[in-house]
Amino acid sequence: MTLKGRLGLETARVPHADRHGLLWLSRGRLVVEDGTLHFASAGGGDLPPGDYTIPFQMVSCILLGPGGTVSHDALRLLARHGTGLLIVGEGGVRLYAAFLPEGPGHSALARKQAALWADPEKRIEIARRMYAWRLGEVLPATNIEVLRGIEGARMKEIYRRLADRYGIKWYGRRYDRQNPESDDLPNQAINHAATAVEAAALIATAATGAIPQLGFIHEDASISFPLDIADLFRHTHTIPIAFTAVKVLEEGSSETVDRLVRRIAGRKFRETKLIPSMIDRIKELLE
Repeated sequence: MTLKGRLGLETARVPHADRHGLLWLSRGRLVVEDGTLHFASAGGGDLPPGDYTIPFQMVSCILLGPGGTVSHDALRLLARHGTGLLIVGEGGVRLYAAFLPEGPGHSALARKQAALWADPEKRIEIARRMYAWRLGEVLPATNIEVLRGIEGARMKEIYRRLADRYGIKWYGRRYDRQNPESDDLPNQAINHAATAVEAAALIATAATGAIPQLGFIHEDASISFPLDIADLFRHTHTIPIAFTAVKVLEEGSSETVDRLVRRIAGRKFRETKLIPSMIDRIKELLE
């Protein structure tokens, strides 16, 4: 049986470079039979129970979600044909491991990123472009600290406006890294939503072969570039996901805030095709 209909490559494969894309699999075994990659699905999610032949040569990366296992032979076959394997959480809200493809062309984007990052003028130009995408205008400043200050002031207004839209009592953004659970409910939800969106950005960064350490706005973290990308979606994903969770909790849900945020985030990621959108943004930014 091959993937077909709404469960086939028409929906599961998301093009992001030439004919390559991503294939989502979960709750089943990824194995090799007669030299061909198969996925024995246990059912759940978008894929009914059954045995599916995987056209791995048509995709750049397979995203293996909860309940998925992979055999040694499958890893060997993927490596031979340059297909990546990413072990992810439900809906892409976590990235646990990355088995990335090798071969000609896989370093092209990383080399472009390194060249842009190493040139001070190009580096600030990229930072200004990202701020323009987020804020809807090209900021006049050419100093990164000034840009961060302007962005911080604008984000205060965005938080306030979105809180009004969702009917959330908002007293400002606060985050105690030493004790994140001490924050009020909206801030706790934002912390968990930010972690989920950052995981999606990590997946997109890995899928494109970009270098996570080389950020243009964030500088010190080992995932500086994914943090840059995640921030591009803060007002469209991070905050709305968090405030949606807060409203559900205020209406009497018994779920914990972190579990509820992950569930809402996973659903929104798939509905809005967040990871493919991030991949497109990375390519647009660097190419």
